[in-house]
Amino acid sequence: MTRIRADENCVPTERMARYFAQRASAGLIITDGTHPSPMGRGYTYPPGLHTEEQAAGWRTVTEAVHAAGGRIFVQLMHAGRVSHSSLLPNRALPVAPSAIAISGEIHTLDGKVPFETPRALDTGEISAVVEEYRRAAELSLTAGFDGVELHAATGYLPNQFQVAGSNRRTDAYGGSLEGEPALRSK
Repeated sequence: MTRIRADENCVPTERMARYFAQRASAGLIITDGTHPSPMGRGYTYPPGLHTEEQAAGWRTVTEAVHAAGGRIFVQLMHAGRVSHSSLLPNRALPVAPSAIAISGEIHTLDGKVPFETPRALDTGEISAVVEEYRRAAELSLTAGFDGVELHAATGYLPNQFQVAGSNRRTDAYGGSLEGEPALRSK
């Protein structure tokens, strides 16, 4: 549930700190989907966790939640093909396991537009994406989070590797989850 309340640099805001602190009595809070890198962004004003500035913004949120007696995990979420070049650095195409577009539209800063055909990640780039997640998890400590949740469902990048509708790879990152060469179904 991304509330899209971060600033233009994807830094969490005071409004987010108030929102989460108001819900601290729930016990454990899991944040908005938070992109671990600039290429992981999928929305207009989502929070990120790939810069020191973003970690400092999240620190304001975690301190507010802790002061109110709650615990909070960051949800790391790479949008992959569920993005648009207008939201990404240098208007880069979104990345995915395979160059397969999603049907439908995405909300951008210029309004709704059709999804684009993403660029398939090179095999070597996949380890760089894993490193982005590792770095974001490291920054979560700086930000004061109690834990990390990796969002690997509902069509975001890790899930895109798990289904044939978005993964037609024939290398080590394709085939079935059991390692069989046949593609897995949706």
